[in-house]
Amino acid sequence: MPERRGSRGNVPTETDIARRIRAYGLARGRTPADIAVDIHEQCGPLFGTTRIKARRLALGVALSDIVAQVKALHELEGKPIPKLGETLLSAYESGHKRPGPAYLHYLCAVYRAEPEELGYPGPCICGRPHARRPVDEAASVPCPRREPEPLVGNVVVPMPDDRQWITVDRRGTDGPLPADVGEEDAVLRRTLLQLLAGAGVALDGEFLGAVDHLRRRMDDTLVSATVSPTMLDQWEETIRGYGRLYQATPSLRLLCDVLLDFSEVRRLCAQRQPVELQERLCRVAAQLAGLSGLIMINLGDHRMARSFFRTASTAADETGDRALRAWVTVREALVPMYYGDPREALHLARKAQDLAGRTPSVAAAMAPAVEARALGLLAMRGRTDAAPSARRALVRGRSVFDRLSKAHTGDLAFGFTERQMAFYEGDTFTNLGDHKAGDEVLSRALTLYAPTDWVDLTLVRLDRAVCRLHAGDADAALDVAQDAITELPAEHRSDILVHRARQVGAAVAARYGEIDRLRSFREALSAPVIGAAPARRADLAEQV
Repeated sequence: MPERRGSRGNVPTETDIARRIRAYGLARGRTPADIAVDIHEQCGPLFGTTRIKARRLALGVALSDIVAQVKALHELEGKPIPKLGETLLSAYESGHKRPGPAYLHYLCAVYRAEPEELGYPGPCICGRPHARRPVDEAASVPCPRREPEPLVGNVVVPMPDDRQWITVDRRGTDGPLPADVGEEDAVLRRTLLQLLAGAGVALDGEFLGAVDHLRRRMDDTLVSATVSPTMLDQWEETIRGYGRLYQATPSLRLLCDVLLDFSEVRRLCAQRQPVELQERLCRVAAQLAGLSGLIMINLGDHRMARSFFRTASTAADETGDRALRAWVTVREALVPMYYGDPREALHLARKAQDLAGRTPSVAAAMAPAVEARALGLLAMRGRTDAAPSARRALVRGRSVFDRLSKAHTGDLAFGFTERQMAFYEGDTFTNLGDHKAGDEVLSRALTLYAPTDWVDLTLVRLDRAVCRLHAGDADAALDVAQDAITELPAEHRSDILVHRARQVGAAVAARYGEIDRLRSFREALSAPVIGAAPARRADLAEQV
């Protein structure tokens, strides 16, 4: 048979050889997985063909097909459309970049392959098999929540009625997009100037819209970006400074500073850059987004907090750093811890532990402690098996914490300090009803916190108020909780602290009824809250 002419004249290209291997393989009844192995073995020595690229060539589809199918999976699962593009997928295939855990999971789902078959040893983040044969379809548990028909090949998505495919702009703006220096910068700078002038500032629709628009613009530009190593060194030092100032600076003031830097990082990401620098910049973006999520928790906007943590997860996935992804996840667990269902906090804490693995890290120590707090809340609600599990989780958390380096225990935002560990232990004991042990540990925590660590320091005092309640002294519980709030400077009276104090009042009312002391307690808490967003919190039930 005469030699087939390749696209480069008489020299067959990688695609030409792969196409012939695929054709002969299909004719002989070989599976795409077997054909991928043949392509890798024959093209690898000649062209450096990676396993993940061999898998796509074995299926005979283009980069754009894989990208479209990954996005279709996200859409079917109700998740935000990822920023995966042909450029990034090509970087994976060339070996210049490794997919993060989330992208790797979806690539495995599209290719019906395990990570090792794509050239990435180790288990998938979901812990479930992807390479399933048709005969096993009914007996196995699907990896994604909603498993469509095989994704590689023709994908038909029926649309109801007579609607057509449309391009959706997920940024949620009605008017034209702002210039590179966006309108949100002007809103943030104006708010910062008002705060510096001592004017009262509330979280209105314009401010929250600017914040969310900025976060969405970062989502839109995370994957594309040129920045010098020196500039990245400066950004990383800035983030360390934010970690040290996290609780000493009023939440709304700190949010403005962080988001102005976040906006600048987004503009840097809009330019393409070398892979190693892009990963460092994505790390900076993940930390700034995560810190913004923490501040939003303090301000009481749990919806915006979750949005920022999603953005942080997207950025962390681009770094391939599981420890960073674990930090984002365990910090996200604090949202349902304070404003939602402790079962969700428990799930996220355990997910963070899986991501962290066995290497000592901030998340590896913090996640068991968060798990213990969530189990303590469940025990308080009547779950009988939660108490012993909570105590075991505390032991695991303390064991990892004792092995952390000083670099991991330096600040309250990006680290996990001794005073935080004591706070989490005391909070768990308090929720388990062991008020003596709880009060003892919380008293020690108070001596470890600096006077300017307003958020955690006040939360510790409010936990001690609950200890007084468990000891049977309702008036003392209300006195301690009221003092904890009223002694705060006005600019530090954030929603999370007042919300927690109201929970103490609700617990007193549930146990003793509407006693006289409750009226004055509620009046003392009625002062305006910094950054309050009542419409966003109207559906939050008081939690005991």
